[in-house]
Amino acid sequence: MPRSVPVVRTALALAVLLPLALTGCDGGVHGTPGGYGLHDPYFPRAGDGGYDVAHYGLTLAYDPARHLLTGTAVITARATQDLSAFDLDLKGLQVRSVDVAGEGAAFQRAGQELTVRPHHDLDRGETFRTTVRYAGAPETLTDPDGSKEGWLRTADGALALGEPVGSMAWFPGDDHPSDKAAYDIAVTVPKDLQAVSNGELASTATAAGRTTYRWHEAEPMASYLATVAIGRFTVSRSTLKGGLPLYTAVDPTQAAASRAALAELPGILDWEQRVFGPYPFSSAGAIVDRPKDAGYALETQTRPVFPGAPDTRTLVHELAHQWYGDSVTPATWQDMWLNEGFATYAEWLWDEDHGGPTAQQTFDRLYDDASADDPVWSFPPGRPSDAAHISDRPVYARGAMVLHKIRQTVGDVAFLGILRGWAAAHRHGNASTAQFTAYVEQQAPGDDFGAIWRDWLYGDGRPAHP
Repeated sequence: MPRSVPVVRTALALAVLLPLALTGCDGGVHGTPGGYGLHDPYFPRAGDGGYDVAHYGLTLAYDPARHLLTGTAVITARATQDLSAFDLDLKGLQVRSVDVAGEGAAFQRAGQELTVRPHHDLDRGETFRTTVRYAGAPETLTDPDGSKEGWLRTADGALALGEPVGSMAWFPGDDHPSDKAAYDIAVTVPKDLQAVSNGELASTATAAGRTTYRWHEAEPMASYLATVAIGRFTVSRSTLKGGLPLYTAVDPTQAAASRAALAELPGILDWEQRVFGPYPFSSAGAIVDRPKDAGYALETQTRPVFPGAPDTRTLVHELAHQWYGDSVTPATWQDMWLNEGFATYAEWLWDEDHGGPTAQQTFDRLYDDASADDPVWSFPPGRPSDAAHISDRPVYARGAMVLHKIRQTVGDVAFLGILRGWAAAHRHGNASTAQFTAYVEQQAPGDDFGAIWRDWLYGDGRPAHP
């Protein structure tokens, strides 16, 4: 990312207000509630302890004229402890019912928390299925930095964006990057509209004036990388060298302006595979739309979103995220530089390989032009000051500078090995900054990285640079 009801029926209101303690298992409670949030350094309420999601099955219907979203979320998860209750993240919307393992479950709402108490306690290691039926007017959320996410209306439909916690505006889940899962997303819209999402389009079916688009994403995906784009699109399908399917959906008003940049997409992917290693997913592409409230691109998995016609460097950046951010996903939001520093450095490498300045020249110009009070030095990339600054310039530019300092230390050949090896070692997983620094030190045991970690990654102010 180069950068957020109808009135509840009386019976439902009573069910929501009913104390959860009254609905415990008749045989006695042996489990405990899952943790309230995962205590992320910047979004402590996001996610929930006590379970790990394997799959989301989302069945959605959206009526743009009424701004009404109706959904059923089937969440398959494994209990990581004995559970008497657990939380899902859901902001707004009206919950109509919750089932766990086929039985009705009590539930309660408090802010973004949907607390569910199953009819029977769940045992550690047990796989269970939770079904949440919900409806309402999905919200556009405002991030701590003032940007918009969640459910964003467009001229002819809507666009769902989730970084960092916007997915809870349109489906219930464990909304933290550390819990990745496979997704099946079915979206029903008026037949004159289309619905685009992550992964591969499995089927379409039209009946009674509405069309259902079914999308399948088999590889693990963090909730913030899920997307749905609803509207009128010019769709292009092709197959890249090696058999990778490519699917692009472009708002017709942006088609002419996007044509030249999108024509470079196959070449960019080919170059990035040579630099970063094999592409980590089973499909690729892009969505070019016109959200009313979002002016940023986002690396939504397999199909990055652009708020208007992209340029080449933005394509390079968002596609690099498919390796760094989407496949290797940060363990917490404090590790955001592992996304943005890598994607920014991908732009430097692209320029270096395509007739532009070398990465060294880009580094030197950035350092020389940024005086001691420049915002790029306002905090270290490994420790953003707070949630409002995880997408600020130090995370991007100074994060890229950390990578260049590593390259200077180990040399070009070893550095390329680190880029590729890091992507391979944590493919489809999560990783922290501590894991990255340990990995670099293991790959180059004869080099001293202490000053890089101390001054460039975690140090305050403008580091000394010979």
